[in-house]
Amino acid sequence: MKQPLSAVQADPKRWRALAILCLANFMVIMDTSIIGVALPAIKEALGYSQAGLQWVFNAYVIFFGGLLLLGGRLSDIFGQRRIFMWGFAILTLASLLAGIAWNEESLNTGRALQGFGSALIAPSALTIVMMLFSGNPKELGKALGFWGASAAAGGTAGVFLGGVITEWLSWQWTFLINIPLGLLVLAMTPGLIGKGSKQKGSIDIAGSVLVTAALVTAVYGIVTAEQNGWTSGITIGLLAAAVILLILFLIVQKARKEPLVPLKIFSTPNLMAGNLALIALSAAWIPLWFFLNLYMQQILQFSALQGGLGLLPTTILIMVFMVSVTGKLIGKLGIKANIVIGLLALGGSLFLFTGNTPVDGTFIANVLPSSLLGALGMSLAYIPATMASMSEAKPEEAGLASGIANTSYQVGSAIGLAVMVAISAATTAHTDAESINMLNDGFHQAFLWSGFVAVAGAILSWLFVRNPKNI
Repeated sequence: MKQPLSAVQADPKRWRALAILCLANFMVIMDTSIIGVALPAIKEALGYSQAGLQWVFNAYVIFFGGLLLLGGRLSDIFGQRRIFMWGFAILTLASLLAGIAWNEESLNTGRALQGFGSALIAPSALTIVMMLFSGNPKELGKALGFWGASAAAGGTAGVFLGGVITEWLSWQWTFLINIPLGLLVLAMTPGLIGKGSKQKGSIDIAGSVLVTAALVTAVYGIVTAEQNGWTSGITIGLLAAAVILLILFLIVQKARKEPLVPLKIFSTPNLMAGNLALIALSAAWIPLWFFLNLYMQQILQFSALQGGLGLLPTTILIMVFMVSVTGKLIGKLGIKANIVIGLLALGGSLFLFTGNTPVDGTFIANVLPSSLLGALGMSLAYIPATMASMSEAKPEEAGLASGIANTSYQVGSAIGLAVMVAISAATTAHTDAESINMLNDGFHQAFLWSGFVAVAGAILSWLFVRNPKNI
């Protein structure tokens, strides 16, 4: 049996390879946020309705989250580098289509294809990181620190660059910026990243269709619930259909010899607990980021560029802690304590935002302290939660485990944000105060319930996460 590279010797190119992998992670996350500021310009240029405009964002997120498991399986069977490069080829071409889009259908198609490309990139890239550094736990913690920091930077850079690009160039360049970056990655990957591991097997087409349809239907039902109503027949029907599709998926997985997701993987210690921690983390962090943007721009009257600059301190803190501090704390305290402390800090940040974001607030007094506490929580919890979800998976299931972890984070993000937007909108609709106070009351409720999600995640992590022996 061929040993993995890390079992023989460390790859001398591993840190340069990590730079390419972090650039990939940066781009995948950036593409979820870069179009936010550009949406009004896109609406005017392509004739979107107000309701239809959401699909510029949702088409990407839904196909990204819905196809991640398939991406992980493909990387296991055909090799991580091949699927990584195929993902970038698709992402680059899809970005060209989105950038030259002539109507809403062509842009929605481009965004969906961008999501498909990213679904191939994300699990294969994370698997490559784990393979390159798994032989040295200290290096692995540092590498995952860079990985997590690149995701944080991608989210914030997307907001900031979206404003710069839209103001100084045009909305098309929020998509076209991916083309030179994608070509750079495709050119450098063969010389820096090995082919990776392969395994014999078949693609579970039925399972892929069912799980993707279940996730797409669930996310679609949730993100449109604010428009249709949570108790409407459409919303209930969509969510019921998602449950039925998921049950059919599980039946197919149990019956197949080579399923997309061998159900026995969920007996792997920490996999379920690690993924629950990732779901809670993303379901609390993404609403914090989303509603903090709205608070700064709609309540404090920041411009889009000022809002992006306002998020830079949190990004810098996340990057510094993930690269320099979190790995050391994992070695000293273990992954369980870091996840619990991180989620509690994130919850504390959200509770502070609930009671300390008045309409006449200031950045220094009302935004900076709470946002830094939230960033501290994110930087402490993200890496150990990722490590927990993958730490005890078999080598041949690494791609699958990373696909499940990425899916958990993306689905948690979509579900958490959709629910908090609905809570915020419901609060606003039942408030008799003036407009700016109505908005702020809605934001407070979103922060409050997101804080409860973070605390619930901390409790579940304390009960079920265990410290792996190999970390």
